[in-house]
Amino acid sequence: MDATTAEAPVPDLADAIREEARRLGFDAVGFARAEEHPHGERLRAWLDSGAHGTMDWMARGADRRADPRAVLASARTVISVAASYYRGDWPTAPAADAAPAPDVAPAATGRIARYAWGRDYHKRLKKRTLALARVIRRLEPGVRFALYVDTGPMLDRAWAERAGIGWIGKNTNVIRQGAGSWCFLGEIITDLDLPAARPASNHCGTCVRCIAACPTGAITAPYQLDARRCISYLTIEHEGPIPIELRPAIGSRIFGCDDCQEVCPWNRFATPTALPEFAERPDQQTPQLIPLLALDDRAFRERFAGTALRRAGRNRFVRNAAVALGNVGDARAIPALASALHGDPDPTVRGHAAWALGRIGGQSTRDTLLRARDRECDSKARSEIEYALSLDHDPSTTKEP
Repeated sequence: MDATTAEAPVPDLADAIREEARRLGFDAVGFARAEEHPHGERLRAWLDSGAHGTMDWMARGADRRADPRAVLASARTVISVAASYYRGDWPTAPAADAAPAPDVAPAATGRIARYAWGRDYHKRLKKRTLALARVIRRLEPGVRFALYVDTGPMLDRAWAERAGIGWIGKNTNVIRQGAGSWCFLGEIITDLDLPAARPASNHCGTCVRCIAACPTGAITAPYQLDARRCISYLTIEHEGPIPIELRPAIGSRIFGCDDCQEVCPWNRFATPTALPEFAERPDQQTPQLIPLLALDDRAFRERFAGTALRRAGRNRFVRNAAVALGNVGDARAIPALASALHGDPDPTVRGHAAWALGRIGGQSTRDTLLRARDRECDSKARSEIEYALSLDHDPSTTKEP
């Protein structure tokens, strides 16, 4: 057979998967051997310490997280993928011609974590990951697979590190050399036998900026996170009252926290993603806080339909807005907070509105709190009102219980 009739060489399967992953918009892809991961023991110790807080679902899937063969018995390889969601810097101040009058302060705004600026990544990233899995099935008919995008029992970061995508930094996020940590992760567990990558090397060095930057001291040691103190956990996962001693440190954050990533030196290499589904939505980065207090369940679901913010639910989200307003200390929020204190259907929201009023202070807030105390039927909300009444009416001198 001469050169004119010879068949083209069949591309290496691993190379074909990498090429297809890039075509689908993934920034990185890697392969790891499907076997029990040593981080499983660390996970069990972390769970035993109670550092996961109320995230009981993590404990229920602990054994499956450590060994992908518990998900797919014939598993040979874990394919890890990463997609950047970085969209650039935070919004800048309004233009001079749109700025308020010099004697009018701008309305108080909250801060939302970068990953939630756009559409909910779970569905969008899963769609791309499924497309990659289907291409693999076309290349290798009969292949079996299971896939996850932060939606099942997988040690996402540990497998990304094992697959060479990036290392787990001291802030417990995956950091990609030359790209930073602003990325979503996904996995395809398959029975294909693909060449395993060299695990990513750690390049944190002696840097501890993330530890120093954590507002609540949630990074208790390098590579150790106590979720119970983490603002992302407190504002998204945690139901019920936020511990009083941690509320001032939350500042104006109403959904998640990026502080440990903002200070990471590796994130100076981050470049904006080209994926359209991660484009920021209007008023979903630094929304005005006062209108958020008036959201009922229907308005909350309509406003944040198709976004990750739905995960917090209406009650937790409005609770967060109340905390942020208490920390901002804007007296213009008093009527909205008073309305929430007297009429919100959720006692936790009422309690946090009381705390915020106590932080703002003033005779009008005290009168509002006294009236609310006389009519409040929920014991926890009433305790919040009593605590708010005990505060010095100076946000800078908040007393702890």
